[in-house]
Amino acid sequence: MIRNLAARTFLTLCLTLTLTMAAGAQAFDLAQLSQQLREPAVIRGQFVQQKHLRALPLPLVSRGQFVLAREHGLLWSLQQPLQQDYRISGSGIAQRTPSGWEPTDQQPAAARQNRLFLAVLGGDAEALQRDFQLELLGSAADWTLTLTPRSKLLQQIFSAIHIQGSATARRIELLETQGDSTLLLLESTEVDDQLSAVEQHDFTH
Repeated sequence: MIRNLAARTFLTLCLTLTLTMAAGAQAFDLAQLSQQLREPAVIRGQFVQQKHLRALPLPLVSRGQFVLAREHGLLWSLQQPLQQDYRISGSGIAQRTPSGWEPTDQQPAAARQNRLFLAVLGGDAEALQRDFQLELLGSAADWTLTLTPRSKLLQQIFSAIHIQGSATARRIELLETQGDSTLLLLESTEVDDQLSAVEQHDFTH
């Protein structure tokens, strides 16, 4: 009798914990994720990008540092295998040259990827929902967002995009329709409330 009561008590406790966890998972929605990702004014960190091509046995790996500013966009500093700085904003991509920042020629697909990248890192769910069906799983401390293309143009490029994170995005995987893929790992991220003088200059000059 005592053993049965203990078993029932344990079962009830397990069910309660399961329901509590499920309720918590359901409570974390896209609006909350967007708010969470938009809160930091500045995020700095390092990145590792792995480009997996069907024709190559090993991925192409690049490394560098990034600065994401809520009001300005993204500074993307490639350090390996070569050194090159890029500035990505809503107006396009610029590359650092000896004479300053110069706009790069963008094909429509590249421009769309640029907007997508900023929307993902900045937590702009409204922008993402225009082109993708979104599925969010997890909690504020550990979430996964799956993007499935809606438009035929994007369906020709991506089969799916998987994003994982906590306070910020930390892992982005782009699966391409032709079988290639890109894995982007954002590491050693730090949150700040303002840009440095050098970063401010890079964004505004």
